[in-house]
Amino acid sequence: MTVEGKTVLITGASRGIGAAAARIFAAQGANVALLARSTDQLAELSQEIGDAALALPCDVADYADYEAAIQKVVAHFGGLDVLIGNAGVIDPIAPLAESDPAGWGRAIDINLKGIYHGMRAAMPVMLNSGGGTIITISSGAAHRALEGWSHYCASKAGAAMLTEAAHLETAGQGLRILALSPGTVATDMQVAIKASGLNPVSTLDWSDHVPPDWPARALLWMCGPEADAWLGQEISLRDPDIRKTVGLT
Repeated sequence: MTVEGKTVLITGASRGIGAAAARIFAAQGANVALLARSTDQLAELSQEIGDAALALPCDVADYADYEAAIQKVVAHFGGLDVLIGNAGVIDPIAPLAESDPAGWGRAIDINLKGIYHGMRAAMPVMLNSGGGTIITISSGAAHRALEGWSHYCASKAGAAMLTEAAHLETAGQGLRILALSPGTVATDMQVAIKASGLNPVSTLDWSDHVPPDWPARALLWMCGPEADAWLGQEISLRDPDIRKTVGLT
């Protein structure tokens, strides 16, 4: 699949993996719909990309807000071909017995319910048009508990199951649904993790993290038929064979 002329919606697009993906998809000729809460950063990125970008301030935890954004994307670009559910938070990092219930719940609203909201709003549009690709950003935390990350691990595990469920329900109807586990990436999230001093991830050096363009390039590759063997599953950039296949060095 070439993404030239296709419409790609990216959540959490104002920085990190989301911003890197927006640049890479736009460079390949795609229209990019940029969703995030950080309006200033979003506007700067949209201006940098130009007419192929549409910036839409959006809180993925609010279904009505998310659904309205998708309808604006469809109205502006004429359709929706790819949804990348990248928006996520790691805060507030804390041991479970000391965790803030409101902050814990907010992380679930963004990391888990945000994925559901995107699927729920986008899937009817894609099914009606005959197809589309939905990619969830997963994590090793979906499969391994880490101290201080009960909210993050639980939400990512739930998102992984949502990905499987969505594939099960729509396989054969033209939808391609899969997940990318990028490993640790050199983004602002790692700054917060480092400052927490909790669990082994906080002890990693900045040089241990992969650059944001690696997962962005993997996302582009995942939109093509070469990734069909992983539909309903998770592709991990920790796998050296995957990195070789995608061309990441």
